[in-house]
Amino acid sequence: MIKLQDQSNITTKGYSVENHITETRPWGSFTTLEEGLGYKIKRIEVNPGHRLSLQMHHHRSEHWIVVSGTAKVECGEEVKILAANQSTYVPQCTSHRLENPGVIKLILIEVQNGEYLGEDDIIRFQDDYARQ
Repeated sequence: MIKLQDQSNITTKGYSVENHITETRPWGSFTTLEEGLGYKIKRIEVNPGHRLSLQMHHHRSEHWIVVSGTAKVECGEEVKILAANQSTYVPQCTSHRLENPGVIKLILIEVQNGEYLGEDDIIRFQDDYARQ
């Protein structure tokens, strides 16, 4: 007989999955899942019809993997549409924007790599919510 384990409070390497902090933004939210030397992993949720600012980072690159929904991605001069299980790479010092043109919430995993991963390494060129 196989005994099923209660997975409501699983921990990995002493880090409880319940301890993640979610930050709300006008376009949706993000949750930092893990952070270490030179990398950070986030779960990003973008509400239907919303988009992040057109931005750039001096100190990090980003890799986006779509979990569900539809992503419209601007990266430099290129614009593409991504669906679940598709991904794209955003090089350091490249202007980029993420948008949800769909009718359901866009959920993606973002992997950041770089020497500095702070939220203050965002240069905004255009923002729907008048943020600096």
